[in-house]
Amino acid sequence: MSAVGIDTTLDLADAASGPSEISRRLERLPASPHLWRLVILLSLGGCFEIYDLFLTGYIAPGLGRSGLLSTTTDSFFGFSGIGAFIAATFAGLFVGTFFLGFLADRFGRRLIFTWALLAYSAASVLMACQTTSGGLLLWRFIAGIGIGVEIITIDAYITELVPSGMRGRAFAVNQAVMFAAVPVVAFLAWWLVPLSPYGIDGWRWVVLIGATASMVIWILRLYLPESPLWLARHGRTSEAIAILRTLEGATGTHAASERVVIGRATGIVPKAAFADLFRAPYLSLVVLFMIFNLCQAFGFYGFANWVPTLLVEKGITVTKSLQYSFIVAFAYPIAPLLAASFADRFERKWIIAGSALAIILFGLMFSQLIAPALLILCGVLLTAANTTMSYAYHAYQTEVFPTAVRARAAGIVYSMSRVSAMFSGFIVAFMLRESGVTGVFGLITAAMAVVIVALVAFGPNVRGRPLDA
Repeated sequence: MSAVGIDTTLDLADAASGPSEISRRLERLPASPHLWRLVILLSLGGCFEIYDLFLTGYIAPGLGRSGLLSTTTDSFFGFSGIGAFIAATFAGLFVGTFFLGFLADRFGRRLIFTWALLAYSAASVLMACQTTSGGLLLWRFIAGIGIGVEIITIDAYITELVPSGMRGRAFAVNQAVMFAAVPVVAFLAWWLVPLSPYGIDGWRWVVLIGATASMVIWILRLYLPESPLWLARHGRTSEAIAILRTLEGATGTHAASERVVIGRATGIVPKAAFADLFRAPYLSLVVLFMIFNLCQAFGFYGFANWVPTLLVEKGITVTKSLQYSFIVAFAYPIAPLLAASFADRFERKWIIAGSALAIILFGLMFSQLIAPALLILCGVLLTAANTTMSYAYHAYQTEVFPTAVRARAAGIVYSMSRVSAMFSGFIVAFMLRESGVTGVFGLITAAMAVVIVALVAFGPNVRGRPLDA
């Protein structure tokens, strides 16, 4: 075929590239180095979100040591305890995911990815400067709002940039890169929390280091394209085509896909209103994932946010508990990388259900053990199960919804985990006081049992399904 003929076919194919055709063209992309670079760049931005989120548990002993907060309180909803700090974090996350998830659907994945991260970094700097429990909780709440928006945006972003055949692995790698921040914050907490460098509480240094490092996001954003599917959904077809051509050219599929000539363009797809998510065909999915998220957060954050404190309750010193937590934290980035080997071989719901069962088993073992080596081993295995569940459901709850409502729908269902985690701070503190570590893991076991039953019975199959096609 002549050069002129090729150009003509390109124009016709591009003219036909509405959201459905763009989805089909994205689906034909191979798992190329270029796509993996985009996933890693997004994930590097997410590192700061994970750092900020996980410092909640690691600086808790330092907050108690400084006298700002206490481990437990006399009343259930005590606002002078660590439970209140955890609750403030997840109250902000709820507001960000439930009420502001629409921002990424309205203004684009790339723009919100950038500004949400900068917003919660600024709030974290202000939090580190507080000298009262009220000011600490207020700025932690505001930082949580930015984190909530960022989480949903990254999930939607990755879902729309990679084909279904590599989506499970993409989320596993995404989680591995982001969770690399956990051993970093764990090490910094282990090193700094017991100290007061230059007369400043160690926990403040941990917060400030993460917030300062996040400025690198201005560099990362220069190398990230907008989602072609989002652009097409908003009538910006020429921009979507330009990005799609770049993706296809970088993966060597450009010419083959452009020879396919489809009918006329489909145009802009009508937008779905907020209320539409609570009617068919979305209602059943929204309800299912709301229930799932309400329960999964107890398993994940009931352990992740309380590791140092749970170890202290088992008679281990603050310094040793932070040291053990640092060792356990290495499971966060390693486990998703191992999970990438089977991420796209099984349906998401079976991976999540298997992870929930492992959380039950290793959690009950952790509650009964005393020997440091065995505690660390169970902590590592429990963390591995949690991170495997995490990558799988982050992919699952975005790919089941169409592009027009993906960020908003995922935000609404994910916000239930924020509500759960918010109250889990108080509930875990209560169970810890009344029933000890065993009571905490009894609570986690019940929550994981609901996760298994709900997904096995009602979870849809998604493996190999293209988006919006």
